[in-house]
Amino acid sequence: MLHNVDLHCHSTASDGALSPQAVVERALANGAGMLALTDHDSVAGLASISSDLSARLELIPGAEFSTRWESLAVHVVGLRLDLKSDALHATLAAQNEVRQKRAVEIAQALKRAGLPDLLEAATARAGDAVVGRPHFARELVARGLVGSMEQAFRRYLGQGRPGDVHNAWPGILSTITRIHAADGVAVLAHPLNYRLSRRQRQRLIAAFKAAGGDAVEVVSGRQDPEQTRMLARDSQAVGLAGSIGSDFHAPSQRGMDVGATGPLPAGVRPVWELFR
Repeated sequence: MLHNVDLHCHSTASDGALSPQAVVERALANGAGMLALTDHDSVAGLASISSDLSARLELIPGAEFSTRWESLAVHVVGLRLDLKSDALHATLAAQNEVRQKRAVEIAQALKRAGLPDLLEAATARAGDAVVGRPHFARELVARGLVGSMEQAFRRYLGQGRPGDVHNAWPGILSTITRIHAADGVAVLAHPLNYRLSRRQRQRLIAAFKAAGGDAVEVVSGRQDPEQTRMLARDSQAVGLAGSIGSDFHAPSQRGMDVGATGPLPAGVRPVWELFR
């Protein structure tokens, strides 16, 4: 019997607070039987997970890619990626070059909003990872400029706020094609996070399917059961499989803990069937 499945979480290899090893340990403690570490545009964290630890659950190689649908920034999770794929590493290199430019633009946008220059401090917080919005958010909290990560995003970094910098991310068709070139499975991440109407979200899901996408995160973080049923209906309507992800970044975040996931609704084809 398969235990909890979590196919979307983050570590210090991108913008998470825990090391990859600690993420896996926490997931195991929460009952995970299958886990995908899906750092933003990075697979570097997988190499630091000890073999004795990874042997205790099914560890799926993954990454979360920033992409674009129309004028909207959208995230796509690539699962079961071939880590030896030249196509994968070329994609990651291109994505990270964009991310580095974006970090400079975020810092400049926050300065225009009246904040100090946070680029150097946010970059230091990122360490070996490419700096992202959560690194800026943590620096805002540390300086007492906001009271919490949630407030940092609500005021400065979330959708439509000053630090929500739109980059020339590749379109969803290009991203899905690159994931498939690396023998991966393409999943539309957290579809409820994009502030879309129900009809707009259905258009996004249909466009994702038309571009060759494989699945939708039907369970993403801590959702209302009716929201989960709605996403199940929308994904089934276009013939997409369903995935489950905590989108875990830190123990302090509100929402689902890593590995502490619930089941897919009845009738939804599990994305892990596509792994076989």
